[in-house]
Order: sequence, then C-alpha cells, then structure tokens
Amino acid sequence: MKVESIEQFQAIIDKEKELLFFKNSLTCPISQKAFQEFQSFVKDHPNLPAYYLHVQEARELSNYIADFFQVKHESPQVLFINEQVVCWHMSHWNITYQELENKLAK
Repeated sequence: MKVESIEQFQAIIDKEKELLFFKNSLTCPISQKAFQEFQSFVKDHPNLPAYYLHVQEARELSNYIADFFQVKHESPQVLFINEQVVCWHMSHWNITYQELENKLAK
C-alpha cells in the first residue's frame, strides 16, 4: 500500500506490530529492480503488512522516517519495523527476494 503523508505513516505504525516499508526512487534503475523484488516478496507473503512511498512524491515523509527512526535515508531502501523500532534495513542491490526471505527467517 502506498503511503503519502506523515499522518498516514503514523497511523500505520501505531496500528501494525510489524511491517516492511520500502522507499522507492522513480528515477533510479536500481530502485526499480529492488521495488520489483519487494513487490514479488509481498505478493508471496500476504500476512506481512507492507507499505511503500515514492521519494519524489513524498520527500517530507521520507525525511520524517529517517529522522524518526534515526536511520540514514537511502533509496531504494527497505526497513523492517517491529513495535515502532527498525530491526534491520537494507538498500540498493542488497534488496532481493531471497535476502528479504533470509532476513525474515531469522
């Protein structure tokens, strides 16, 4: 599900115990590939809530997330959030279906 505002994001992290969040760049080929991997993973794991933003359309939200969690902004970037804490994050070529699978199996 696409997230576009800080208010939307805050409501999500208040509601969800755990979730995946993806920061996507609309102009970066690496981000396009990583987003495809993320979408494939999400499709195969419907019980894990997953959200995303397009950095160019939601820069304020992207910066808010970086500040809120004290995690340096990158795009593409995926964060695993559990009880409002980022347990792990990865970026760029590290975002693959298999790597998401490996991280969540731990």
